[in-house]
Amino acid sequence: MKYRILSLFAALAMLATPAMAQQQQMACGERTGLLEHLKDKFKESAAGVGMTGNGAVIELMTSESGSWSLILTFPSGRSCLMATGDGWEQEKAKVAGKDA
Repeated sequence: MKYRILSLFAALAMLATPAMAQQQQMACGERTGLLEHLKDKFKESAAGVGMTGNGAVIELMTSESGSWSLILTFPSGRSCLMATGDGWEQEKAKVAGKDA
């Protein structure tokens, strides 16, 4: 599952460029403030992280209630909230060759 999430991050990150972030008017700002807001308001914490080919970092934040947020932090330090939602369910890791 860990590799599946990282693959998802890589695919999403390839689509996420600074130009895209500006065109869609995403919520962007300082990473620390964004993470504090997600923790305080939604009780979200880090569930996964990955690095893109252009040096950006993508993070998945989730909560026990099922809310989730996807954050992209560019090498410049600017962070943008890429997507949010509800109903997140964490799958248990599967061993290769078993039920795969």
